[in-house]
Amino acid sequence: MTMTDFKSRFAQQRNYIDKVYWVLFGILIIVAILALFSASSTLAFEKNSSTLGPIMEQMLFIAAGVALAFGLQFVPSKFIRFASYLGLAVSIIFLILTFTGMGVEINGAKRWLRIFGITFQPSELAKLTLILVVSDLLSRIRTEQDQKRYFIIVLAITVIVCGLIMVGNLSTAILLGGIVFLLFFLARVHVKYWGTTLLIAIFMLIAGYFFVEKVYIEPNRPVTGVMKRATTWVGRIDDMIAEWKTPDQEFKLTDDNYQRSIAKVAIARGGASPLGVLPGNSQERDFLPQAFADYIFAIIVEESGIIGALFLMLLYLAILFRSCLSSSKYADYSAMLMVMGLALMLTCQALVSMMVSVGIGPVTGQPLPMISRGGTSGLITSIYFGIIMCVAREQNELHARQQSAMAASEEEVPEIHIE
Repeated sequence: MTMTDFKSRFAQQRNYIDKVYWVLFGILIIVAILALFSASSTLAFEKNSSTLGPIMEQMLFIAAGVALAFGLQFVPSKFIRFASYLGLAVSIIFLILTFTGMGVEINGAKRWLRIFGITFQPSELAKLTLILVVSDLLSRIRTEQDQKRYFIIVLAITVIVCGLIMVGNLSTAILLGGIVFLLFFLARVHVKYWGTTLLIAIFMLIAGYFFVEKVYIEPNRPVTGVMKRATTWVGRIDDMIAEWKTPDQEFKLTDDNYQRSIAKVAIARGGASPLGVLPGNSQERDFLPQAFADYIFAIIVEESGIIGALFLMLLYLAILFRSCLSSSKYADYSAMLMVMGLALMLTCQALVSMMVSVGIGPVTGQPLPMISRGGTSGLITSIYFGIIMCVAREQNELHARQQSAMAASEEEVPEIHIE
């Protein structure tokens, strides 16, 4: 292919770009930049640097993410499907390596990996590739026998990936498992397969909680490995329940509830006015340790009020709604499952992060997609958008060709005159 042919092909493909996705992605980036300026003072203090340093570092990741999303939308989706299998295998290897000396522990969780001086979360790659692989496998179902075979294959892969993630990040494992079950539903897998499995999974989680709380936890008992994270999660749930039951006049600030309490103060300050205290006027960002990451939504509410909070919620829901609307018209079943799986992950993760910030759920460590600070999370979120826009472009082009073919065939039909 000559350079002239390439330019011609690129010019044609630009006509089929889904501009709505780009508008939503652009708004999300603007919100991310504004929130980053507001919430980075604590990070700058921790690093003993100016506020501009962490901001410029994250801006580079955002710029790289935009470039990735733009480039991916022109990559053939069949190549992305093929690469997802390789990516899933690599992510499983990376997840295993987190249990070795290469694993990095941050804030009590060993879920990061450092290779050649670069620190990243393998679970983010695993989330993306598992959704793509599951979507491709479920799209191959044609018969009842196919349902059983592919259900078993998908379930086995999901158990392996979620099992490895669960050791260091239970919330991500539960969230990812939930998205897979939603894909079972969208792929019309019979409920007798996934329904029973879902009930068993829920029962095991509840049973595990009571086992750790009532049987395993004992005074002065050393806790290591998997059980260390299990006891942490049980403690978070217990703290949340105790906080709900404790009257306001009896509440005491402790190390365990410090972040949740400061986040509530930030939200209360923002809720006093429909527009909050306005951007740049946050006070709680200087007291909230994770103001730039897990609790960034609390700072957004403080500075932009209820209106800002509702706008951000509707923005993520708009991404899901747009995906539902466009994918319902796709002729390719695999394309529909890919888009819906990625959109559901983005939206559900965002809602979970918001729920934690407002105190509805236990602390999970789920970042707010594209907005919370974090290079791995931001780049992976950009890849989500790139793949969604890639599928949308291909399907728009396919639809346009079909319309042209139908119009051409109608013109070729000879007119019949009846005398």
